[in-house]
Amino acid sequence: MALTGTFERTVDDKLRLAIPRPLRDGFRDGDPDEFFLAPGNEGCLSLYSTAGFEAFAAKMASISTGRVQVRNFLRLYYSQAERVQVDKQSRIRIPERLTRMAELKHNVVVIGVHDHVEIWDK
Repeated sequence: MALTGTFERTVDDKLRLAIPRPLRDGFRDGDPDEFFLAPGNEGCLSLYSTAGFEAFAAKMASISTGRVQVRNFLRLYYSQAERVQVDKQSRIRIPERLTRMAELKHNVVVIGVHDHVEIWDK
């Protein structure tokens, strides 16, 4: 099932973000209490299920690493990606370095984008 929808949320002082229930429930594969948070395109953060992250990793492994740009992207991407746990209030804690990278402030927009979720500063 494709992840869809747009939701406005806030990041609290402890850098926690509530994942909207329709998006959380839309991840049908893997552990619903564990996700991968990684740098996204154009300055957002991408949230993947474990299976979705592994599928993305498999795609990346098929790209030729003969080009320096590809190697640099893979280094940055995997060094910044992080496993995050969902708490009892359906929140994840966004690591501070990822919050800075995406320039997230207090108000954010969370959107479903087919196989992953993107988190944008409003």
